[in-house]
Amino acid sequence: MSEMLDRLLKPEVANVNKDLPTGQYKLKRLSKTVGEDVVFTLRALPYGRVQDIKGASEDTEVSILLAGCVDPDLKDPALMEKFGGPTPAEAVKGMLLPGEIEDMARAVEKLSGYRKTTIEEIKNA
Repeated sequence: MSEMLDRLLKPEVANVNKDLPTGQYKLKRLSKTVGEDVVFTLRALPYGRVQDIKGASEDTEVSILLAGCVDPDLKDPALMEKFGGPTPAEAVKGMLLPGEIEDMARAVEKLSGYRKTTIEEIKNA
């Protein structure tokens, strides 16, 4: 085996489809409104899921947020009832400002390896 293959086979190298990165993000406006932290737990999406969303949805940011949000459950019927949405996407649009939706979708994309540099060129290799 090659040296690089040996490195990739180490137990520390996780299968990203099984062990997706997660992060927690505080929404400033909602936290201020309710007087305590409103924190969303977001998870990266696997490659195929991102491509499906980007190819099929006109509300790409909302769809990415819905797919990547672990907590709270944005598909909960109570949220749809409170924010007047017949679908989870409409409820999210009633709960969050457009910029908040975009920022949260970008956070999911960053967890998924998009919108950041993930490689570097080795000079004089």
